[in-house]
Formats: sequence, C-alpha cells, structure tokens
Amino acid sequence: MRWAVAGFVALAAVAGCSGGAAPPPASASASAIPPVPTEAPTTSAQPAGVQPTGGAQPTGSGGSTGPQRCTTAELSVSLGQGDAGAGSVMQPLVFTNTGSRTCELRGFPGVSYVAGDDGHQVGPAAEMSGDRGPEVPIAPRGTAVAQLRLVNVLNFDEAACRPTPVRGLRVYPPGDTASIFVPREGQGCSVTPPDPQLFVQTITRP
Repeated sequence: MRWAVAGFVALAAVAGCSGGAAPPPASASASAIPPVPTEAPTTSAQPAGVQPTGGAQPTGSGGSTGPQRCTTAELSVSLGQGDAGAGSVMQPLVFTNTGSRTCELRGFPGVSYVAGDDGHQVGPAAEMSGDRGPEVPIAPRGTAVAQLRLVNVLNFDEAACRPTPVRGLRVYPPGDTASIFVPREGQGCSVTPPDPQLFVQTITRP
C-alpha cells in the first residue's frame, strides 16, 4: 500500500512539472519575430542616373538627376545689343553653353571692370540688382542672359571717381571661381564712386 501511494505521488509531481514548462501555443505565435528582409536598399548609397562628369559640381540634392551647374570651362560670355538710357547703358551678358551636356546656372554673375596688360580690377564690382531667380537649364549651344547696367562714370564728380580707361569686363559665372574676359572699352572709376558704376541682374532665359 505504501508503494502504491508513493508511486501515485511521483506520477502527480512529474505531470505537474511537465505541464508548467510547456508554453501555450497561442503565446509563442504572438511573440514571433518578423522575418528580416533578405536584401538591403542600395539606392541611397549610389543614386540611380547620376553619372560623374569632369568639372561638374555636385547639386547637393542627394540623388537628383537634373542638370548640374555649368562650369566656366563649358561657357563663353559675350555682350548683347545695348540699350542706352539716361546716364547709363543696358546690355545683356550672354552665357553660351559650349559643352556637350545640358547644365544650369542660377543667381548673379560677378562682374567688374579691368584694365592694363595685367587685367587689374578698376573700381568696385557690379552691385546685384533684384531677386535671385530660379535655375536656368542651358542645352548645348543654348544661352542664358544676365542684364548688365553700365553707368556713364563721366557724370560722377571727377575727384570722387577718378575716371580711367578700361579694356573690358571680368565675369565670373554664378558659383565659379574661374573668370572669363569680355572685351569692352570704356571708362571706369579707379576709386569707389558715390554710386555704383555697374549693376547686374540674375540669370534668366533669353
């Protein structure tokens, strides 16, 4: 009889232990970990469609496939037909894309008078006039313009201007540190005059 009771107690203990160790099926299913993707995205590391181009600057848009900035090496600059006004002349600076890709310009070019064989600057650079415009795409052999106003410096007080002959203009395309020389003889102030001698507007379509 003692052996029977002992056996019954042992069986009950084993059954109790095994029943507490097994987790309910529903609980295991609810806590399951979602599967990990088998492939990680690669587009952020190497934007599709962006090809390296010699001399081009990054657009900074993080994967934009639009045109990149035109560099000085891809441009020629000339002066268009002038329109005389009261005490000044309006002339468009014409930027021509001489490269083989579509590029873009935005903002104000840097413009100043230069003189002498060394091309030294004469007086202050052009003052920016108006608002900065949007990007202007330029196809190969296409053009964009920036209106330039050249003041007749002989109307300034001579002592405040000290007029001197100039050979032309030094032009920096927007965003570039290399310049282009544009011939245009005339007179510029060798000192800072009471009012600007040059005004330049933002790049626009022709």
